Amino acid sequence: MNTLLTVIIVLQVLSALTIIGLVLLQHGKGADMGAAFGSGASGSLFGATGSSNFLSKSTGVAAAIFFAATLGLAFFGNRPSGGTGGVMDRLPATPATAPAGNAPAGNAPAASGSTNAPASSSTPAPAGAPAGQSNQIPK
Repeated sequence: MNTLLTVIIVLQVLSALTIIGLVLLQHGKGADMGAAFGSGASGSLFGATGSSNFLSKSTGVAAAIFFAATLGLAFFGNRPSGGTGGVMDRLPATPATAPAGNAPAGNAPAASGSTNAPASSSTPAPAGAPAGQSNQIPK
């Protein structure tokens, strides 16, 4: 699907550039007046008959390709996308469970012989501070 959209965009850009080049190559209506007085009409790139037939048909083909590419882009642009959310919305909806060894410290009962117990200090804790955190800077 994505490669088809890329191909259509490339076709549209190339046909637009082709139309620009072909229109710039064509002679305007005022150029025919100079050719009537012998200003090199027979020495032109496309012969004495002129380039109006070839360039007009080529411009028409390039315009048809441009319009078809535009319709294709409009068709693909109006179609709803496959996913409505991001990548995270496509994850399965299973709840995350923590392993048994990683239980939070606040929920676990304190062991009596734990090495994590705060050391008692000789200075008393300030009023309102939890026990064992007398010398720590509050966060």
